[in-house]
Amino acid sequence: MSNPLLDFKDLPLFDQVRPEHVAPAMDELLGQADQALTAATQPDFPADWNEIARVLDVATERLGRAWGMVGHLNAVADTPELRAAYNEALPRVTEFWTRLGADEKLYAKYKAIDAAKLTPEQRQAHKNALRNFTLSGAELTGAAKERFAQIQERQAELSQKFSEHALDATDSYSYYAGEDELDGVPPDVVQTARAAAEAEGKSGCKLTLKMPSYLPVMQFGHNRTLRERLYRAYVTRASDQGDPRYDNTPLIREILSLRQEEAKLLGYGSFGEVSVVSKMAESPRQVIQFLRDLAHRARPYAQKDVQDMRSFAAETLGITDPHAWDWAYIGEKLKEARYSFSEQEVKQYFTAPKVLAGLFKIVETLFEVEIRRDHAPAWNASVEFYRIERGGELVGQFYLDPAARTGKRGGAWMDDVRARWLRPDNGQLQTPIAHLVCNFAEGVDGKPALLTHDDVITLFHESGHGLHHMLTRVNERDVSGISGVEWDAVELPSQFMENFCWEWGVLKHMTAHVDTGEPLPRELFDKMLAGRNFQSGLATLRQIEFALFDMLLHSDHDPAEDFMPLLQQVRDEVSVLHPPAFNRMAHTFSHVFAGGYAAGYYSYKWAEVLSADAYAAFEESAGEDGLPSVQAGRKYRQAILEAGGSRPAMESFKAFRGREPTLDALLRHQGMA
Repeated sequence: MSNPLLDFKDLPLFDQVRPEHVAPAMDELLGQADQALTAATQPDFPADWNEIARVLDVATERLGRAWGMVGHLNAVADTPELRAAYNEALPRVTEFWTRLGADEKLYAKYKAIDAAKLTPEQRQAHKNALRNFTLSGAELTGAAKERFAQIQERQAELSQKFSEHALDATDSYSYYAGEDELDGVPPDVVQTARAAAEAEGKSGCKLTLKMPSYLPVMQFGHNRTLRERLYRAYVTRASDQGDPRYDNTPLIREILSLRQEEAKLLGYGSFGEVSVVSKMAESPRQVIQFLRDLAHRARPYAQKDVQDMRSFAAETLGITDPHAWDWAYIGEKLKEARYSFSEQEVKQYFTAPKVLAGLFKIVETLFEVEIRRDHAPAWNASVEFYRIERGGELVGQFYLDPAARTGKRGGAWMDDVRARWLRPDNGQLQTPIAHLVCNFAEGVDGKPALLTHDDVITLFHESGHGLHHMLTRVNERDVSGISGVEWDAVELPSQFMENFCWEWGVLKHMTAHVDTGEPLPRELFDKMLAGRNFQSGLATLRQIEFALFDMLLHSDHDPAEDFMPLLQQVRDEVSVLHPPAFNRMAHTFSHVFAGGYAAGYYSYKWAEVLSADAYAAFEESAGEDGLPSVQAGRKYRQAILEAGGSRPAMESFKAFRGREPTLDALLRHQGMA
C-alpha cells in the first residue's frame, strides 16, 4: 500500500489520506526517528551542528510534517474514524517527542558543540535548543524523569479530549426556529438556516452555535427569548451546565494539576514561571502588573461604554433590565443609531473574492512580492492554494480554508505545513508552506460569500502570521519564520496587518456590492471609521479578563481547588459587565487548555503594544494618498518578517523602530489616549 503520509517528494497529498494510513505511517516514521536518535547519541558521533541536523533533524522533520498533516485533518475534517486513528497514535508520538527533548546523551552533544563555529542563525537556534532541553526535563534523572514523561503524555491526551468536547458540544446543538422567531436576523443568515433545515428534511430554520449562525442572531435578532436560548447553550458548552458527556471540568482540573507538577519537577514555583522562560516577559508578576495597568487605563472608557448602552436600551429599546444575551443586540443598535450604519449594510460590500484581491494587493505592494493561484491536493473543495513569488522566484505557498462546516474546529488560525530550511540531507532550499484557516459563512443563492468587517480583520490577522512564516529569509529551520519567535511577540505581525482594514486607500480596492458591484461609499467608510473604537474600552477589558485569569490560574491558583471562584474574582476586579453565574467561558478556552497559550494568553495584549507602535511608523511615512510607503514596508519586511526567530524579538523591533516600544500608540489607536 502506498501511504500518502510517507510521500515527501512535493506537496502533501491531503486528498488521499485515510484513517488507515495513520498507524503504519507513524510506525515507519517513529522507527526512523528512533534509529536517528540512537545514531546521533553514539559516543563516536561528532558533536557537530550540521552532522546532527543531517541525521536527526531530517528524520524528526519528516515525522513532524506527517503528524502535522494528521493533526490538521483532525482539526478541519474530523470524522469518528480519523479521530480514533489520531488518538491511537497520539501517545506514541508524544512519547517520542518527550523522550527526544529529555535525552541526556543528546543534550550532552548539544552542550559540547562549539558555538563559536556556528553562524549567527545557528547560534540562536543552539541557544534555544539548550533552553528547551532544560524545560523538557533533560536534567532530570530516575523517577523524576519517568514521571515527567508520563505527565507529557497525559497532557497531550487531555488537551485532545478537551478539544473534542468543545467541538462535539458545539456540533451537537441545533434549534429549529420558526420564521416568526427570526425577526431582525439578516436575510442571508435566515436563508442559510432554512436551507440547512430543508437538507435534513425538517421544517423551520436550523440555528447552530457556529459563529456564522450564532452571532447574527445575538446582534440582530429582536426575539429576546431566542437570544437567551442560544446564549445559554453557547456559554455552557462542554461544561457541568450542559451535556455531561462533554463536560470539560475534570479535564481542566487535571491539566492544571499536571502543569503544576511539571513546574515543580523542573524546579519552578509555578507553571507561569515555566511559561515566561521562553517569552519576552520576565516574570508572571510583570505580566500581571502589565495587565492590571492596562485595565486601570481602559476601565473609565469601558464604564462609559456600559452607561451609554444602559441609557440607550432604556430610552430607545424599552429594555430597562438588560441581561447578558441583550448586550450584543443593544451594542449593535446603539452603533447603528450613533454612526448611522449597520454591520449588515457594510457586509454587502465585502464579497470574499474582492476582499482576497484587496488583501493580496496590499501585500504585493508593501512587501514587493507577487501572489498567484496555484494547485495542490486539498481536503475540501472550498480550499484554495496560492504561491508567493519575488522576481519569479518561489518564496512560499499557502492553503486558504475559509468556510465554516461540521467537523471543523471553530475559530481562525495559521499553522505551518513545512518551514523554510536549507536541507542538510540534499543541500536543497525547502520553501515554506502555511495553512490559513477561518470559519466564515458560505455564499447563498449562487452569490459569493459575504464577510463582516470583523471577518475581514480576522483574514488580515491570520495572513500576518502567514507572512511571518513565509517571507522569512532564514535558512535554519528552528529559527526560520515563526519558529523560535518568543510567544508574546508572535502576534506582532498578525495584529500589525489588521490596521490596513481601516485604511481607505486599501479598503476601496477590496469592496464591491454583492448586487450592484459598486465600491464601498466613502461616506459609509467614514461612519465605520468614526465607530472604529466603539466600545474599545469594553473589548480591552474582556481580553484582559481572559489573560489575567489565565496567568493567575497558572501562578497563584491551587489546582486542587475549584477554578470558578478565581474566574469570578478576576471578573470582580476587571469586568464592568458581569456575566451570569452559569457562564462557563473557561470550559471552551481552547487557547489555554488545547493550544499553545497556557500562561501566555496575555501575548495578544503584549503584542498589541508592539504592533501599534510598529504601525505608527507606517502612519508617519504615509503619502498624500494615505497609503504607507514601500520603503517602510521594505524596512519592516527585512527587520521583522525576514529575520523570523533568528534573533530576540526586541532586537528585531528596535532594528525597525530604532527604540523600544511604548504604550502610547496602542492607547491612541484604540481611542483611549
